[in-house]
Amino acid sequence: WSKRWPVITAAAKAAYYAKTPGLQAQARFIRATLNFELVMLWGPIPIIDQSNMREARQPEKDVFELVIQDLEYAAEHLEDSPTDKKVPSRGAALALLGKVYLYAPAATGIRNYEKAITYFDQVIPKYKLLDNYADLFNTTLNQNSTESIYAFQFINLSPDNNMAQHHAGSRAVADLDGNTYFGGYDLIMPTDYYANDIDKGGVWEPGDSRKLASIRYDFTLPDGRKPKVTWTGQQDELGPHTKKFEDIRTQGKQNFWYSGGLIYYLRLSDIILSKAECLNELNRTAEAITLLNTTVRKRAFNNQIPTGYTWVGSSQSQLRERIMDERIRELGFEGWRRMDLIRTGNLLKYVSQRNPWAKASGNIKEFHNRYPIPESEIKQNDAINESDQNPGY
Repeated sequence: WSKRWPVITAAAKAAYYAKTPGLQAQARFIRATLNFELVMLWGPIPIIDQSNMREARQPEKDVFELVIQDLEYAAEHLEDSPTDKKVPSRGAALALLGKVYLYAPAATGIRNYEKAITYFDQVIPKYKLLDNYADLFNTTLNQNSTESIYAFQFINLSPDNNMAQHHAGSRAVADLDGNTYFGGYDLIMPTDYYANDIDKGGVWEPGDSRKLASIRYDFTLPDGRKPKVTWTGQQDELGPHTKKFEDIRTQGKQNFWYSGGLIYYLRLSDIILSKAECLNELNRTAEAITLLNTTVRKRAFNNQIPTGYTWVGSSQSQLRERIMDERIRELGFEGWRRMDLIRTGNLLKYVSQRNPWAKASGNIKEFHNRYPIPESEIKQNDAINESDQNPGY
């Protein structure tokens, strides 16, 4: 909450005072992305608009309408291929528009699968999946590839490093070798469901190449040393960790704190999965299966999906669940999972079953679908009172 609002305020000012449509489009894209995230995670939020300020919590429908207006303007005025990759493209605005129409709560009246598809269909032909999934996270290659629609740009120098490798790796490895490119501090970890194969109660199907590209199971150091649990005494230090943020360029040169790989916000496979979901919800299940089998899943299995895993003949409800699992396999740790669970009504069910800490405590409740409004906001914003707090907090 506290990190997002200063950016929204700056974007709102820039959108109002921008002297060119291009600059206004960039500002409105930024405001839209953050408003979209805030309304999904907190529910009703203030609307910061220089021409119509509304500092009290506004209905979700009104927030989504502003998000759509901002993205429509951005889609009209952004460039197709900006030279500066920090600048969003027209494709990014169109892709996010489609996701907004998919993600908006049904109660707002804005969720619209047909309209989402019209935006996805404007995006999909302009991008191309990489042949090898692992190449998406290989920092020695150009990560601004044909699959990337928008990615946050980082380099291996402070203050423009991303630190994700530091937060995601194993503490035990960090203690052994400060220059180990997969070292870190154990803060972002896979659940057993994400880390395990389906025959062990997990999500991974036999032969899926994304598994070892997404998760590190072996922390053997480059010189052959085997790390030991050292920092906390917890065995999870040497358990599976996310691999997507590793930057091999730091090995032997600088601390893993200075990881500089890109972090994806929107990429083509997400849009394909989103379109398949819309098709399925429109009772076009067979069409959705064909789309998945000829694109995302075909690549995952190196062009040969194993017998029994093509999903042909799946019912609508079966495919609905399978697409959610496919989003884990394809997009794990890329920032969409909580929103996916909220919009499908599965956050309480899946987190209570699959998150080891939530399962052990038994404390997660339905009201956790929304984060609490910070006390600092309630104290400093005269238009938000204690009675405006999300239920349960």
